[in-house]
Amino acid sequence: MIRNLLGSLVALAGAASAVLSPFRPWYDGRLGRDYRVRDLFEGITLTESGVLVSILLPFLAAAALVVLGAVLRSRLVTAFAGVVVLGFTVLWMVRQGQAAGSLAVSGDGSGLRVGVVNALAGGVLMLIGAALMRGRRSRGAGRGRRRDQPSGEPFAVPPADQVDTWPPTREPGMSVQTSPWPEPEVDPYTGPDPRAPGDPHPGDPGDPAAGEDPRDPVHPPHRPPPT
Repeated sequence: MIRNLLGSLVALAGAASAVLSPFRPWYDGRLGRDYRVRDLFEGITLTESGVLVSILLPFLAAAALVVLGAVLRSRLVTAFAGVVVLGFTVLWMVRQGQAAGSLAVSGDGSGLRVGVVNALAGGVLMLIGAALMRGRRSRGAGRGRRRDQPSGEPFAVPPADQVDTWPPTREPGMSVQTSPWPEPEVDPYTGPDPRAPGDPHPGDPGDPAAGEDPRDPVHPPHRPPPT
């Protein structure tokens, strides 16, 4: 959020500098708004230009793109606006150099002036603003997985000493099986007792295999002698 705000402010400052530049001298005292857009493609002439058909037109379009990019938090749109400003400024420099024979900076007011500096600085600030912006992120990008889990990849197998952890949170939980041996299977039979109704249960006092009768410790029952 902070990066998007900072990048938008830097890009908007660049857009303001670019829009202001045509109203300042560009070369030999001539304002940038006096150069027609068609002169950038056909060659620089001395013909005066209207404001809406001057070099101000692409700069206004770039400023509108910066505003749109700031609203949408789009780095691509903001960077494209900076490329437009730098592209038209460099194209003007090439055409002006062809018309004047060379480009020079002089202290007496001739040559390149402050308007060109404003345009170049505006384009650079737009690119810096686009680089500072973080862009938009999907709302559900981090749902259902850990923050450090790469998108679209399954959770890794937990280590041997942390087998009882849940992958999304890695929080320890209750062990399902604490013994290394397999769990005993439960007899699925739920019907009546297969033994005869009068047979003693194993371990009951009447069971001969149960040993001595705890109810008569003095005279325990004995097996009858074989016949």
